[in-house]
Order: sequence, then structure tokens, then C-alpha cells
Amino acid sequence: MSRRWYVARGVPGGYRIWNTRGRRWWGDLYELCPDDLLAELNGKADPDKITALLKRYRALKR
Repeated sequence: MSRRWYVARGVPGGYRIWNTRGRRWWGDLYELCPDDLLAELNGKADPDKITALLKRYRALKR
């Protein structure tokens, strides 16, 4: 059974990504959790793909 290292968690004001291995928040606060990011977190949870998605959404926020 594989263990998920990253999970999306609801927090006041939106969603954040929790790193279960490092036991800390990872990435930015999202008011709305993007569908493709949420699908990746709930699916394979490939760290490289998650990082690419986070960079894309961070760039869109600017």
C-alpha cells in the first residue's frame, strides 16, 4: 500500500496542501482548490507534477 505524502486540507479561507512526511504546510493558500491540482493530490500525487501545477497557479495569482 502506498502512502500519500501530500493531501489537500480545508483551512479558514480556502485550502492548503499538507505534507504528511515533513509535517508542515506546502505551497500557498488557495481560496478555491483548482480541480487538476486536487485530482493529482487525490490520485497519484506525483511531487513533480504537483510542483508544476503549484508554479502555474502561483504565476496566475500575480
